[in-house]
Amino acid sequence: MTGFEVRVNGRTHDDSPRPGQCLRTYLRGHGWFGVKKGCDAGDCGACTVHVDGTPVHSCLYPALRADGKQVTTVEGLATDGELHPVQEQFLAAQGFQCGFCTAGFLMTAAALDDEGRADLPRALKGNLCRCTGYRAIEDAITGVKHVEEPADGEAVGRNLGAPAGPQVVTGTARYTFDVDVPGLLHIKLVRSPHAHARITGIDTAAALAVPGVRIVLTHEDAPQRLYSSAQHEIVEDDPCDTRVFDDVVRHVGQRVAAVVGETEAAAEAGARLVRVDYEVLPAVTDAHAAMRPGAPVVHDKDPVEARIARPTDNVLAELHDEFGDFAAGLAEADAVYRGTFRTPRAQHAALETHGALAWFDAETGRLTVRTSTQTPFLTRRSLCALFDLPESDLRVVAGRVGGGFGGKQEMLVEDVVVLAALRLREPVKLELTRSEQFFGTTTRHPFTVEVEVGAKADGTLTALRVHVVSDTGAYGNHGPGVLFHSCGESIAAYRCPNKRTDAYAVYTHNVPSGAYRGYGLGQVIFAVESALDELAHRLGIDPLVLRERSAVRDGDTLTTASGPEEDLLIGSYGLDQCLDVVRAARAEPVGPVPGGWLVGDGAALSMIATAPPRGHFGEARLRLLADGTFELSVGTAEFGNGSTTVHRQLAASALRVATSRVSIRQSDTDLVRHDTGAFGSTGVVIAGTAVLRAAEAMVGALLGAAAERSGVDVSRCALVDRGVDCGGRVVPFSELAAGEPLTTTGHCDGTPRSVAFNVHWFRLAVDPGTGEVRVLRSVHAADAGQVLNPMQCRGQVEGGVAQGFGAAVAEHVDTGADGAVTTAAFRQYHVPTFADVPRTEVHFADVTDPLGPLGAKSMSESPFNPVAPAYANALRAATGVRFTDLPLTRDRVWLGLSRD
Repeated sequence: MTGFEVRVNGRTHDDSPRPGQCLRTYLRGHGWFGVKKGCDAGDCGACTVHVDGTPVHSCLYPALRADGKQVTTVEGLATDGELHPVQEQFLAAQGFQCGFCTAGFLMTAAALDDEGRADLPRALKGNLCRCTGYRAIEDAITGVKHVEEPADGEAVGRNLGAPAGPQVVTGTARYTFDVDVPGLLHIKLVRSPHAHARITGIDTAAALAVPGVRIVLTHEDAPQRLYSSAQHEIVEDDPCDTRVFDDVVRHVGQRVAAVVGETEAAAEAGARLVRVDYEVLPAVTDAHAAMRPGAPVVHDKDPVEARIARPTDNVLAELHDEFGDFAAGLAEADAVYRGTFRTPRAQHAALETHGALAWFDAETGRLTVRTSTQTPFLTRRSLCALFDLPESDLRVVAGRVGGGFGGKQEMLVEDVVVLAALRLREPVKLELTRSEQFFGTTTRHPFTVEVEVGAKADGTLTALRVHVVSDTGAYGNHGPGVLFHSCGESIAAYRCPNKRTDAYAVYTHNVPSGAYRGYGLGQVIFAVESALDELAHRLGIDPLVLRERSAVRDGDTLTTASGPEEDLLIGSYGLDQCLDVVRAARAEPVGPVPGGWLVGDGAALSMIATAPPRGHFGEARLRLLADGTFELSVGTAEFGNGSTTVHRQLAASALRVATSRVSIRQSDTDLVRHDTGAFGSTGVVIAGTAVLRAAEAMVGALLGAAAERSGVDVSRCALVDRGVDCGGRVVPFSELAAGEPLTTTGHCDGTPRSVAFNVHWFRLAVDPGTGEVRVLRSVHAADAGQVLNPMQCRGQVEGGVAQGFGAAVAEHVDTGADGAVTTAAFRQYHVPTFADVPRTEVHFADVTDPLGPLGAKSMSESPFNPVAPAYANALRAATGVRFTDLPLTRDRVWLGLSRD
């Protein structure tokens, strides 16, 4: 082809596209990294650009068709250094969290006319956001402003914008693959078509004959060492059952080999030509069947070395405990409810897929891994153990991460890129496709929960029992932790003298399960909260009254199914205020409802620890720079959780300076000694505490240095704007920086821990003839302690509610009889769109927690947990039918009403 020319943001590109190349890859190949890859299929809108002024999904638009046209990406929206109005609006409303989808929304919104802005559900149907719950995006497009102007020393408690906001809206924020690495090689994975099989041979000759293919890596090239892809501070918490490449495959889609090529096309062609011979083995894909005698064994390993409870029974982990006498408590109950509840697999659906790059630094010879991870330090530790590397030889860094939700608390790609880099001594890249996210990463654990609960006539609980079976899939990953946590605060939230728990995490030949927002609590809370509502109906009392009479109270000792947790305390108590919010909301009148529709409302509560048990570490380092500003270094990653914003607010507040005078470096193992990672809702509570302690230490250092320089007693020194007032003379920070370097550190070990409470309430209308359900009102009350950034915390709640709503009404990863995932695309797996998610009213309890930084609690995971049971309880109140299986799709509702 000759004569190709396209103008991109005013710049001419005249190199011809490759045959079949889409416009997205062409643009990214020329450094326009604001164009994002989210789905490969035109389903998410993250790659939206303008072609001659018309928005298109560039992953579907052939690059060849752009010949002679004007293309505008998000980088080209601003003109003459001035932001486009829609960019200004997204900044003012903070219409983003992780920001990976934001460029697509900006490009779609910038092209809207008055008619489009008047019908946003239709106009935005081609764009997905997994973080925000869409309200903030709606506010941005309609011109609502939330961001306040910063003020010196008054950062905490204010609606200050994210430090990376300007980069997000201009497309210059750098995510994992938004870098140009010369000589980069590409990896594509060969995957198993069988649920269970032994590899008897691999023929790589045809693959190696493909021009550009450099190497094919198989189990013969991989370390023999077993490990867990799960990343936790305590390695022994997870089973040792995984290899980089194994000679036995245990689920459809398991990686078998890696083909490394000079181009993606070469690697893909080579992967298609790798011939693998299998001895197919019996498989089991049902968790209950897997525990029966004679079931195929998923992992025939030594139970001690592999840390598996009962390998031959496929039981990865189990928990059995009883407090009081459950049978006696049941006998004294005036009413008893028994029910079985099921929750399905769900996908995290982060818009940025898993991926990593690895290269050797030309000067130091050190290996650097750039990866989309929530745990850079733990990932470095795991890689060094796996490949026998000293930690000083490996640097792990995360750019801005495009969503996580627990899915990136795994090492699922980094081991492969390190293996390839060590073999070839050249830079390599592995980026998963959207389909691979569904069958090659992890899902939420499917749970079956049997509940038996009894109460006195006044609603006082006398007995509570749960029997839990969790399908951990082919590998243990987070199986034990999710199981134990699921039976923790879900049971501990209620006072009941007689409790019994029996729980099993079970291996099957299904896609592995892993960490997912709520970490098992959502599954068991759905069952317990549904059962309590049903019990209240049987007793003829108000479900809120039943909860108030039996919920834990301020001052209670918390006891989980794993036993007393001495460091878990009710540091502050806002549950009563949350329940009052719901009571007030439901007392308000119902608006107009179509004739024949049924109306009902329902609520559910949840409790969650503000940090994981038995150690979660954060560290921060603060340095005074020569210009009198401060550089804050933290290990924790930013993926829309907003920790960066709060960390800067905490430091600025302690130092009595404007947030603009605090710069942040993060997510890099070179910055601090250790950080456990951004999971378990720890970004504010643990990393934030470390930041605050580093800032408080800096205050002491500044006062001491100023006192010494001025000759004034330190007791007469005080921080003022950009300096220290020493008895009337102001010593500027820049002057203090000219002396001995001022650097301080702060550390937090994550104990003791507090708890946070959340209550959700829905009012629904149901059409019994079609099963259609409309949300008339959605209210969420959160016990978040001292809210450090109300705008941002509200966004976290709304995002958690939206994800919980998706799990309640739409989302399910389906598998066939052979265990193969059959919903491996967004168009089969329904992530809620702008039109699907109800706008939720968010209320915060007025409490201050003595255990959190400046009184704050965590609020990243907890809003997810009460949403599904509140929805199910409202549906029960409207229809009289108790639905026990999620998701509550329209067809399931219709069938349930038809059978009633």
